[in-house]
Amino acid sequence: MANIAILGFGTVGSGVAEVLDMNQAEIRRRTEEPVAVKYILDTREFPDSPYAHLVIHDFSVIEQDPEVSVVVECIGGCGVALDFTSRALKAGKHVVTSNKALVAAHGLELLELARQNNRNFLFEASVGGGIPLLRPLSFCLAGNRIEEICGILNGTTNYILTKMIHENRNFDDMLRRAQEKGYAEADPTADVEGLDACRKICILAALAFGRHVYPEQVYTCGISGITTEDVACAEAAGMALKLLGRTFRQEDGRFVIYVSPHLVLSDRPLASVDGVFNAVLIRGNAVGEVMFYGRGAGKLPTASAVVGDVVDCVLHNDKRRSLGWGESRPADLADFSQVPLRWMIRTRAASGAVGAVFGQVEYLPGRKDAFLTAPMTKAALDGLREKGFSLLSAIPVLS
Repeated sequence: MANIAILGFGTVGSGVAEVLDMNQAEIRRRTEEPVAVKYILDTREFPDSPYAHLVIHDFSVIEQDPEVSVVVECIGGCGVALDFTSRALKAGKHVVTSNKALVAAHGLELLELARQNNRNFLFEASVGGGIPLLRPLSFCLAGNRIEEICGILNGTTNYILTKMIHENRNFDDMLRRAQEKGYAEADPTADVEGLDACRKICILAALAFGRHVYPEQVYTCGISGITTEDVACAEAAGMALKLLGRTFRQEDGRFVIYVSPHLVLSDRPLASVDGVFNAVLIRGNAVGEVMFYGRGAGKLPTASAVVGDVVDCVLHNDKRRSLGWGESRPADLADFSQVPLRWMIRTRAASGAVGAVFGQVEYLPGRKDAFLTAPMTKAALDGLREKGFSLLSAIPVLS
């Protein structure tokens, strides 16, 4: 029997226990042995839960129990989760997590700790929830040079933008709607300011390009500044408005990484992904473009990915998976502010002033205040702002 311990019995942790029970026959068919929860660590009691008898409050019990082979970290954050994950690996236990903040900030050191102790540190659920994504990127596409990854990585922001477009409502109204439906937290900062998407694109870039990327190295712009006028401009352009995490390789070998709202051409696959769904497009030099789509969050979808990693650990109990990346090298990162992109600009400036500054532009149908530029850098736009040019909005275009 393979015994596991679950750290944190919130949405994901309870979902892991539920999926293990619900699908035990299927899991056992793959592992050829039962996979059972021996401990649940939490600061709370759960007297009405069928798992109440498994709840403990002292991590050292798990740490010192040789019968526990896999620890599932569902606490979140980088405080106690980092401490317990490190201790579990040092104690010779595999660790599985859905914690993107932990992986984005400390993945490099935890993967090294796993290597030193001949254990696995797996995190499929940290990006895309229940969507199989990291394992296909790392193994199924291993025969490719990855050129670009671009995706809708946060269901909350995608829901808000979808509703702003379809119902012609402002950001604050749709944020409240998302909170009422349970799609957004009481404090939605990590979602709406792009921090969640930033952590996820860091993990994807590390796997694709082999170098750790820290979130603080990534230009990140969320959706809290998106207005109904921006939505109207997107509609006038015949494009979708999406928050995207994007990373791509330049001709000089360096890679660009950033998070920002985008206008997406209607014939691009990402344009049709609405509501709480996520989608990630990966472009390899051999395979071309492939896209992964599904529910990026939620109790059972996320637990599905976590349990998949648990099964992987059970099957590879005495063998490490070749998953990881190298140290961060700032020289490998291109400066996003110097990358030429097309932009949708909204301005109060007269057309004569626009022509003098931007040259030939493409005005949006029915709009005298919004146009698409030729490729130019964010640094150039920032320079215009500093000189007092009226820039009400500047949103990059994914063409």
